Amino acid sequence: MLRHFTFHTAGESHGKGMLVVIGGVPAGVPISPADIAADLSRRQLGFGRGGRMAIEQDAGEVLSGIRLGETLGSPITVWIPNRDHENWRVAMSVEPQPDADDETLRRVHLPRPGHADLVGLLKYGRSDARDILERSSARETSARVAAGAVARRLLSEFGIAVGSHVTRIGAVEAIEFDAMAPGLNERADRSDVRCLDAAAADRMRVAIREAGDMGDTLGGVFEVVATGIPVGLGSHTSWDRRLDARIGAAMLGIQAIKGVEIGLGFRAAALTGSDVHDEIERRAERRGSGGYHRRRNNAGGLEGGTTTGEPVVVRVAMKPLSSLTRPLDSVNVQTGRPAKAERERSDVCAVPAAGVVGEAMLALVLADAMREKFGGDALSDMRASWEAYLARINSAEFEDE
Repeated sequence: MLRHFTFHTAGESHGKGMLVVIGGVPAGVPISPADIAADLSRRQLGFGRGGRMAIEQDAGEVLSGIRLGETLGSPITVWIPNRDHENWRVAMSVEPQPDADDETLRRVHLPRPGHADLVGLLKYGRSDARDILERSSARETSARVAAGAVARRLLSEFGIAVGSHVTRIGAVEAIEFDAMAPGLNERADRSDVRCLDAAAADRMRVAIREAGDMGDTLGGVFEVVATGIPVGLGSHTSWDRRLDARIGAAMLGIQAIKGVEIGLGFRAAALTGSDVHDEIERRAERRGSGGYHRRRNNAGGLEGGTTTGEPVVVRVAMKPLSSLTRPLDSVNVQTGRPAKAERERSDVCAVPAAGVVGEAMLALVLADAMREKFGGDALSDMRASWEAYLARINSAEFEDE
């Protein structure tokens, strides 16, 4: 659903690498390869990750669109090589391998419940699920995180920050902390489960170990928060311009995500309107929201599909990963006989890393909305439009001011 700040990814999990092409970035945004590498590194961390993370050392190589530390206004291309490809050269060969057997080609005929294996085989008319799982793998999110790092850098020019933290893993839920305080990522990243509640983090590690010992996996919930957002991003005028719809689509497009809430989300359904809706007061110093303030932020920073000027708060539910070392029942697609599903190397829990991917996706949606609202071929043009907008929404005069 991105129109103004776009990205397209390509690549397979064990292919040569992942590629992302990013469009709509104005010229003059200061950015360094280190900005991209930092987020790629954060995506690889987290208690419960598998052996693949010990192999890959993602940094990202910029191939186009940046010169002398600034964007050029042209498409930005980032290449992320897969180091593990060395072990998959024959299995992932572009050329036919007529003399290689199924084991060498690592063919998969036992689809995993919960994965894209079987539906992909049927949809695309393939007989080897390797053709499906290589692209549906969450390895693809490395390219999204690279794109998100570029979006984050653009947003930072306007004082917008995006962070995340884990609120639940399995049955272990953290107590609520102030996620709106500055430095959310710095605080969350101190924990290998990215949880602000130290006691809950200890219990989360125990739950992950126990699941791993049983050959099982765990999901959870993470929260993504964006601060410094101006009022007026998105629109009520059409369903596909509503920012909450665009955020929901972005989050649900992440592998293994099954639920998204904005603000109170489903909890609002059990409350009265007076308990839910955020009362409005005048605060002239709040320039980004036109001099208005919500006393609460139950709406999660969005009303009528449009930002209110309060922090955007999104909670995202991730299912347990579908690659189990104790595989579930399946069917051999060659013989039609019952069998155990394929075992693929995977994580026990990837919720902490998924939060970093969620940050990237929210940054991309917000960057797109900012480009939609303020336009401009150069960062200076975009900033001039931004300043003119803030001047307009703060131009009202009241008797008590």
